[in-house]
Amino acid sequence: MKNKKLNAELLWKQFEDLLVPRLRFSVVDRAVYSHLLRHSRLEGKPQLRFSIAWLARGAGVSGGPVREAVRRLAAKGALRLVERSRHGHVVEVRLPSEIRAARPPWRDRHDGVSARGPVRLPRAFNLEETDFLKTKALRQAIHSRERGFCFYCLRQLNARVRCLDHVLPRVRSGRNSYRNLVSSCVECNSQKGARLAADFLRSLYRLRRLTAAELTGRLRALDALASGKLRPPQHASDKPAPQA
Repeated sequence: MKNKKLNAELLWKQFEDLLVPRLRFSVVDRAVYSHLLRHSRLEGKPQLRFSIAWLARGAGVSGGPVREAVRRLAAKGALRLVERSRHGHVVEVRLPSEIRAARPPWRDRHDGVSARGPVRLPRAFNLEETDFLKTKALRQAIHSRERGFCFYCLRQLNARVRCLDHVLPRVRSGRNSYRNLVSSCVECNSQKGARLAADFLRSLYRLRRLTAAELTGRLRALDALASGKLRPPQHASDKPAPQA
């Protein structure tokens, strides 16, 4: 499958206007991220293998600051460290639009706005008793709540590689409630199996598919989900009917 051609002008604007100020990139962070991006995503490579010496030469910075910059970028979610060894590093460089901390504030609200527009849920329904696997609109509401990202590994999804996952597995009596369903990539859904979501998230961290900051954020999201704070989006005029 061919890689989608990136809009270099838009990418640069996102880098300068969103990524740098929101993640507070230092001069070294900017140089390191730009060099890695140039030799990975802009060349159609999903991952990049490199040595610190090579990166230091390309970014025009000495090895020590470069090594620290790579660690900072990984902690902030700009890089996903796939492998680290004496022979070099393998990273996945995330685009500005793929980094949660760099998104504009309006994208972090659960206001029902997604790339596909607002989701319309029925005017009259009991949110807590609704089976969110029952209809396409209800299933889409869960996907829209996650704004096109896997709840677990945070990879960007499309309709071909996404599904709904039960946080508490059905074999453990997990319900089809909005508090127990999340949008997930097919890979995470398969690997998680009957494990509890918190245990699975910690395994992603051990595999370096999540940074420490991302793991903390995902565990907090789990708590918010269980407490009913992550309600599925709905059109402003489609309020749940008052319950008797």
